[in-house]
Amino acid sequence: MKSSSLAIRSAYRAALIWALLAVFAVPPAFTQQSPPLINGVDAIGITVSDMDRALEFYSKVLTFEKVSDTEVAGENYEHLQGVFGLRMRVVRMRLGEESIELTEYLAPKGRPIPVDSRSNDRWFQHIAIIVSDMDKAYARLRENKVEHASSGPQRLPDWNKNAAGISAFYFKDPDGHPVEVLQFPRTRAWRSGTAIRTRYFSVLTIPQS
Repeated sequence: MKSSSLAIRSAYRAALIWALLAVFAVPPAFTQQSPPLINGVDAIGITVSDMDRALEFYSKVLTFEKVSDTEVAGENYEHLQGVFGLRMRVVRMRLGEESIELTEYLAPKGRPIPVDSRSNDRWFQHIAIIVSDMDKAYARLRENKVEHASSGPQRLPDWNKNAAGISAFYFKDPDGHPVEVLQFPRTRAWRSGTAIRTRYFSVLTIPQS
């Protein structure tokens, strides 16, 4: 009788083990995976004082294309922005695969960038645009009388292995926002999807003259 009960308990344990193995051995394809919490960067936001002037600069000088142009107001936007009584004009522009979002506060007007703002100030931010020919890009910017932030295009030194041979130039948009243009040497072609991609912005097409 004892051996019969023992055999029954052993058979029960074996059946339980096989049932648990079957549950936990479900192929990964059948398990539900959570979507990633963060998907990517949607657009870079830039506040401007005069939308029409900013549009002319970013479209004619830097060859961005306008994607949308909307005017918004109301309590939801006031709570979102933390500004009471606001009315905004928001324009999305695209260059290559990247986008910027220009915002003009029609009311109330904000403060300008401090005239003594420098690159080491904590509010300093900029976008960087990849160009295929720095000389042509710089000539185009000079023709449009942009305000220099750099004295002129600079070649980054060879001791900086991550940036050796890259040419860079800083200038300002009509509101004083810093913008950078970069040219990679032929031996260091810019590749989408690398760590560099998160730092450097897009491609500026220089019209052939």
